[in-house]
Amino acid sequence: MSWILDGLEIQIVSNAGFKADLGLSNQDVASLGSIYLVGQVVGALVFGRLSDRLGRRKLFILTLAIYLIGSGVAGLAQDFWFLAVFRFVAGLGIGGEYAAINSAIDELIPAKYRGHVDIAINGTYWGGAALGAAANIYLLDTANFSESIGWRIGFFLGPVLGIAIIFLRRHIPESPRWLMTHGKEQEAEDTVARIEAEVERESGKELEPVPQSKAMTVTPMDRVGFLTIARVLLKQYPTRTLVGATMMITQAFLYNAIFFTYALVLTNFFGLKTAQTSIYFFPFAIGNLLGPIILGRFFDTWGRRQMIFLTYLVSGLVLATSAFLFRADAINAGWQVAFWCVSFFFASAGASSAYLTVSEIFPLELRSQAISYFFALAQVFGAIAPLIYGAFIGDGSDREPLFWGVPARIRGDDRRRGGRTRLRGRCRPEGPRGHHPAAVGVDREGQCGLRSGFRHGRPVQPWAGDRAKLLMQHV
Repeated sequence: MSWILDGLEIQIVSNAGFKADLGLSNQDVASLGSIYLVGQVVGALVFGRLSDRLGRRKLFILTLAIYLIGSGVAGLAQDFWFLAVFRFVAGLGIGGEYAAINSAIDELIPAKYRGHVDIAINGTYWGGAALGAAANIYLLDTANFSESIGWRIGFFLGPVLGIAIIFLRRHIPESPRWLMTHGKEQEAEDTVARIEAEVERESGKELEPVPQSKAMTVTPMDRVGFLTIARVLLKQYPTRTLVGATMMITQAFLYNAIFFTYALVLTNFFGLKTAQTSIYFFPFAIGNLLGPIILGRFFDTWGRRQMIFLTYLVSGLVLATSAFLFRADAINAGWQVAFWCVSFFFASAGASSAYLTVSEIFPLELRSQAISYFFALAQVFGAIAPLIYGAFIGDGSDREPLFWGVPARIRGDDRRRGGRTRLRGRCRPEGPRGHHPAAVGVDREGQCGLRSGFRHGRPVQPWAGDRAKLLMQHV
């Protein structure tokens, strides 16, 4: 739901229905986008660390509440600074959501289904964007609402949906894995017992015991210091850090380059009116939504590396084909959007897998923080993309600069595919006293020497009747 809200929020704000009512300039409108982005970065960094320390459940309720307040109050704005402050607050909440929710998904969903679920959920951003585009057509039409009312209703849509969701989230359990890493093994056991009892009751089948050989060793830790995090990212797993950064940066750059400039391409090169571009956005959004939903299951059945390679290879080839046709002025606006739809049908699934990959290739104790750091880094580069491609578009008199901009995007995808494949190497046998290396979740749990003791989320009980056994090696 968070991704739907984010897509809804950005699409509603992107039409700047508040511009005339509040007397804002073009620079003011652009600044509001940057302020929201800064809020996301700060939120991801702050709440990502708190999520690892205080728990997933607390944070994804807190971050949603912050978003609801920020977005709802922004709808009452009477001037630029009031709107700017609460756009920043809304960004804080959404940024924190990215770190907390992706961590919770990866820790609550069994590995057999995790890829499909994670990628599909991240892809729902585009469902929200489509809803936002539809809402704009109706709300910003002065025949339906006055200029000072329609955009405010748009700001209230997210909080109305979010209030319903925040009550549902109260029933989502805390991650058993987070509980174990913080020495709360009995709470973890009780949580999993409730989940398994519900599964057995609804399925009518008794779950089989988990073999002791699949137990996973974890060390309870209260917090992970910044120096430890830096050592893990830069010294212990530098290749994984490069892979995660490359995936997150290229997906943010690619999407922002297209998403924030597609209207300029359609108006400057194909002669469409600005009002017409909203109609062309729908098939683009639907393609992005369906890609993760349809292709996500193959990330589990065929494998992460293979699907990341396939999705970006196909999307890159389609995008390159459209670039040559665009350069030759051989296609109209409808065909250009059709090429985008096909390309991003595949690219959306691959881009959504960036969050899945980052959460799986780093130790559990810093999972949420790792996501937040890479998310923040990606947002910085993502913010640059519209500026670069806006300059390539110019006044629409020359197609050559934009044509050469497409190969740059494709080269970024190639680097991502190559980097991901390098993860195939063996894990390093690090860790004191001969323990297994702390390399949780490389592609799947149970690989690289660590064995997951979860069935339907349940850990085996090597600690029963005694103090908690160390369940995960220090990072």
